[in-house]
Amino acid sequence: MSRFKSKGWIVAISHAHQGPVGNFIQDFQERIRKRIINQIERTRQLGGIRDEDLVLVEYAELKDLDPKHWKDQDHYAVLGLPKLRHRATQDQIKFAYRKAVLKHHPDKRRRQGEKCANESDDYFTCITRAYEVLGTLESRRSYDSIDPIFDDDIPSVNKNSRENFFPVFTSVFERNSRWSLEANVPLLGDEWSSIEEVDRFYNFWYNFNSWREYSYLDEENKEKAEDAYERRWMEKQNRAARATRKKEENQRMRQLVDNAYACDPRVKRFKDAEKKKKEDEKAAKVEALRRANEERKEEERKVKKRKEEEERRAEEEIKKKQAEAKKEKEKEKKLLKKERQKLKTFCKEKNYFRSSESERLELIHQLNHLCVDLELLQLQQLNEKISSSSLEEASGIIEGELNDLKKKIDEEKRKHLEVAAGKSKSATNGSKVTCDWSYEDLQLLVKAVNLFPAGTTDRWQVVAKYLNTHSSLKGRSGRECLARAKNLKESDLKAEANQKAFEKYQEKHSAEVKTMGPSDNDITKRFDASKTWTSEEQKRLEQALKTYPTSTEQRWEKIAAAVTGRTKKECMLRYKELVEMVKAKKAMKQQGKKS
Repeated sequence: MSRFKSKGWIVAISHAHQGPVGNFIQDFQERIRKRIINQIERTRQLGGIRDEDLVLVEYAELKDLDPKHWKDQDHYAVLGLPKLRHRATQDQIKFAYRKAVLKHHPDKRRRQGEKCANESDDYFTCITRAYEVLGTLESRRSYDSIDPIFDDDIPSVNKNSRENFFPVFTSVFERNSRWSLEANVPLLGDEWSSIEEVDRFYNFWYNFNSWREYSYLDEENKEKAEDAYERRWMEKQNRAARATRKKEENQRMRQLVDNAYACDPRVKRFKDAEKKKKEDEKAAKVEALRRANEERKEEERKVKKRKEEEERRAEEEIKKKQAEAKKEKEKEKKLLKKERQKLKTFCKEKNYFRSSESERLELIHQLNHLCVDLELLQLQQLNEKISSSSLEEASGIIEGELNDLKKKIDEEKRKHLEVAAGKSKSATNGSKVTCDWSYEDLQLLVKAVNLFPAGTTDRWQVVAKYLNTHSSLKGRSGRECLARAKNLKESDLKAEANQKAFEKYQEKHSAEVKTMGPSDNDITKRFDASKTWTSEEQKRLEQALKTYPTSTEQRWEKIAAAVTGRTKKECMLRYKELVEMVKAKKAMKQQGKKS
């Protein structure tokens, strides 16, 4: 997989160019022309040659070769093809072999008077071996894989490789392209190569498939094996050696591509372009966010200003209405005062329709109440009536209004008296209800109040149901229990119940005390009423019970430390009360289901 992936960049790379645009186009066309010529020349150099252009080169050391070491010889040089080598066709190899046979065959040399050695020791055997290796495709490929003149060296990553990247690496990739299983191997290119070409090049070489194999270097010759077992063992040894060499070859090719990628100036340029593009996109996003933020703030400012303007207008409208209402009220007040004064003046002029001083004072008092009770419209109507009437009619009208006012006052008094009588009656009934409480009922009430503390849903109905379940007297309501509990303080209830419980205990065990008599081991106990648990203490106790389970060491000491203001004994007693409360609730639920 290639390290370098196309990110959708524009293929064209910008380069600074000084001069007119026409010169730039000419330079571009010249670069394209040179590039095509270089590619054609490289293809020609890497490819084969025509048969008519084939030139055989005589191997100078041919006659000095030892047939026993034929495997170490250069087979291409023996046949006269030292330069063409792997590019030679099979026909060209056959042609070279025939030429060598015609020239170096022992019979031919004997006829020419040359003294020849035995057939097994003659150098002609090396020519025969060379053709045996190169004459078939399989054996030839095995030999080509370990071509003795092939340069396996790869350039390292250094300053020279970076500055002269194309001269250094182009020939190396062209040399190693001969091992490719695929045709049309992409070349390295030049500094003007597009990003697609560079990407295709590195994708190909990072996934390079080589046909190179190393069977020619097998150390074990399976043909010399004595049996099948030895032959299989030799094949296993040869396969292991080939796999090791193949692995080393793959590492070498990988290292070559890694070094080229690290030194390639085009990759650096593309990465810089990508980085710049990302920075530009990031800056554009930041700018867009800034503008959006400014627009949002501007919109908020406008909305706030509009809202403040509306609030100001609404406030001004309210103030205006209040001022108008105040003026209207002042005006109405003045009119009311005027009408009241008019009524009083009229009555005063008529000597209040009374002869004695005491009657006149009484009427003045009643007129004041009437003026307060009547509204403006009623006063205006009354003044109009009495001003257009005679003295007797005016007196009758005023008397009628006073009588109506008296009836109204009497009706209000009667209603107040009825309400007060109803309250006193309910208080009397409540006091009668609370009187019918026995000692056992008080004990049950105290226990129920402790079992069902404040915050319990329908607390007093639950208390009443508990009392009706455990008491001999049935039919108590939650209101009765609440009234009885309100008549006495909670501490008084507990104190009273504890006192009666102590008296009952004394009565029950008085005979035993008299017979046994006092002893030194007797311990006096106080039955003091414990202080009430608040809701905050209750929450802390519940949380501490959850935090410290029964398996905790010194559990109750830790619980008492968590509940501020409470001792270990108080916490344990409260826990027992809670357990009894839960049991009582379950019993009530079961009884409710049965009923």
